[in-house]
Amino acid sequence: MSLNRRHILSAALAWPIAACTGPVGTYSIEEGVRRLLELSSQRAFARLLRPGGFYDDQLLRIDPPVAQPGSTDVLGAILRTGAVRRQVAIALNEVAVDAADRAAPIVTDAIRRMSFADALSIVRGGPTAATDLLAAEVGNQLIEAMYPEFSTGLSSDLAEIASAAVAARTGVDYRVLARDLSRLASLSIFRAIGREEAKIRANPAAVRDPAIRALFG
Repeated sequence: MSLNRRHILSAALAWPIAACTGPVGTYSIEEGVRRLLELSSQRAFARLLRPGGFYDDQLLRIDPPVAQPGSTDVLGAILRTGAVRRQVAIALNEVAVDAADRAAPIVTDAIRRMSFADALSIVRGGPTAATDLLAAEVGNQLIEAMYPEFSTGLSSDLAEIASAAVAARTGVDYRVLARDLSRLASLSIFRAIGREEAKIRANPAAVRDPAIRALFG
């Protein structure tokens, strides 16, 4: 994905936050929750879409399949080598960055369409209460959106080693592996959003958005 495309995406994610210029009293609890999710997802994707956005973060990193102890297949033995596992992990996580590019508009659109019937319970909920609601709203959409990217990415040499090693041991083909990687990437995306939400809740005074500051201040 080009840097220009990522810049455009970041700007698209940022505009609802930047548009918040009215007095605090004009915002409802529902609007505050929506702004919380918008800002959390904006920050999360800004990190994820950087080079190494997944791999460099231990919480979000997607690891290659683990070769079973005692496995006799050659590819499985290769994948147990630390240096090769690292190369495969880097390759898979680079694919995840481009896959997240497909996921970002889905998350943004879901937030804009969501209704918050019980917004107060979200405000009073745990540190990732809004993100948990968002994840339930989005469901498997991110998995389906990112699957083509992982399917294509697994054709690369390093990722092919991983998929072939799994197939040799379990009979699982690369399409199943691609879907599983999409699922892991989706979980990582919501972890990233939830982490940003928790940070905002912990220090709302550091946020410029008046609706969010009023919500938790």
